[in-house]
Amino acid sequence: MTGESKGSKGFWLKLSKLGAPVATISKDEAIEAALCCGWIDGQLDKFDDHYFLVRMTPRRPGGLWSAKNRATAERLAQEGRMKPAGLAEVEAAKSDGRWVAAYASQGNAETPSDLAKALALNAAASRFFETLDRANRYAIIYRVNNTKQPATRAKRIEQFVEMLARGETIHPLKKTIKASS
Repeated sequence: MTGESKGSKGFWLKLSKLGAPVATISKDEAIEAALCCGWIDGQLDKFDDHYFLVRMTPRRPGGLWSAKNRATAERLAQEGRMKPAGLAEVEAAKSDGRWVAAYASQGNAETPSDLAKALALNAAASRFFETLDRANRYAIIYRVNNTKQPATRAKRIEQFVEMLARGETIHPLKKTIKASS
């Protein structure tokens, strides 16, 4: 990651789960190393019972920052651990507004007030929204929060309310299998 990242498509990093025969660095340590070098973690994938994979890629120009990664990068900079490439990504985000527009993580995301008001006007959509799993709820909140133009945001909210009223989701719902008696 510390070399020339221009043109790199990234790589898959194998990390250990708790209790693996051979321990690796933690996911948080890997993310810190990536942020220091101007890279970002992405998609997760299974490897086997003891390990998993995380995709590491250079940050794309204009790529959004999560509030968690922003806080981590600030801490790493205070500790003097950021590399020139990582500092350049932070400065670019600060200069174009992405730094202050960092999005909340899935666990901390709250339903925007304009979406909540629209859901309150449609009982079927509101009921279905309350049943969504975390991935589907966050997908909607994220897409609403990251819409730049007010007219586009209003249209997107309208489309999501209609989708929810029809009982549709962005991601397929995982089916739970009930144990038979």
